Amino acid sequence: MITAMATSRAGEVMAETVHPNGHPIIITLQDSISGNGFLARITMSGRALMRQEDGKWWMYGVRPAAIAASGDNIDEAFRHYCAAYWEILADVAHESTSFPNFKSTVKRFFEESDADNEDERLWEAALAAIRGASCEPPAPFSKLPRRSPEQSPSFIRIERVDSQATDTRLTPSENVPDVYAYALPRVA
Repeated sequence: MITAMATSRAGEVMAETVHPNGHPIIITLQDSISGNGFLARITMSGRALMRQEDGKWWMYGVRPAAIAASGDNIDEAFRHYCAAYWEILADVAHESTSFPNFKSTVKRFFEESDADNEDERLWEAALAAIRGASCEPPAPFSKLPRRSPEQSPSFIRIERVDSQATDTRLTPSENVPDVYAYALPRVA
């Protein structure tokens, strides 16, 4: 539930309650994974929907869609989500016979959506509800950084970074921290 202040036609300030079906989250993760004869760096900017159910916080993947994790608070749910994502990458690396096979499988995993695209619709509906309320994120999301989805598009970059890599930069500036942010206003 989000409470926003609205002004009536008569000029009165009124509280308006918005009930989004979850909170739109933008995630950025970077992982290194060893495979059968290769080392890969995977950088992902994706989407997740976070909501409280049965006393736990759940983080449901939208892009990639096939991940869900829970925790007692939003930080724990994010950590469990990251661990589940890493396990999927490690499983794909274990099963892949080559870097091209690994890359195509991870890319396909990232791009798959749920059967009826419900997760994407719920994420967009939550974003629209929050934008329509023109308010600050509720606790416990108030301390998260804010990002505009329009300026943080979803993507996945899968690079080979071992000695056989041909075009990969290996510098500290390429490091990306694992973060999650609250999707908020459209930036003009």
